Amino acid sequence: MFATRTPLNPLAQTLDRMSVLNRALGEVLPEAMRGASPVWVPALEVAERGDAYMIAVDLPGVREGDLELSFENNVLTLRGSKTASFAGQKENDLRVHISERQTGSFERSVRLPEFVEGDKIEAHFTDGVLYVTVPKSRAAQPRRIPVNGAGASNGTAPQSGEVSQDNRGN
Repeated sequence: MFATRTPLNPLAQTLDRMSVLNRALGEVLPEAMRGASPVWVPALEVAERGDAYMIAVDLPGVREGDLELSFENNVLTLRGSKTASFAGQKENDLRVHISERQTGSFERSVRLPEFVEGDKIEAHFTDGVLYVTVPKSRAAQPRRIPVNGAGASNGTAPQSGEVSQDNRGN
């Protein structure tokens, strides 16, 4: 009836022990000390390409309607909540034997550089992952700058002490 998993590395074993301790304390401590609603922190990735910043947030089990995305002062903020899979109709109506899935409210914020197009941010939610694209402004995008030498017209470079016509101020 009960599933057991055995992690292979020491870090996973430690995290499992912490999870067991957290659940045990959750059962013993009064609701007021634990807080009325649990908080979890969804994992995210932030990447950059030449024209935009891309953010991906893992939100398995979260409904699209439970998400709120805002952008203010170059901070992109995601808020939402995830409800438990099983809920009893009355108190003590349901006994959960194993609970390893995170639930509750969450909030993640990402501070972005100054030169982004906040009014052109796009987001889509697919297969439990929220994808956000924040375009960079043209000033922040990389660009190639051509280098023209003074001797470009005749193929020779100015000699030491010689001033090209472009630099004489005439």
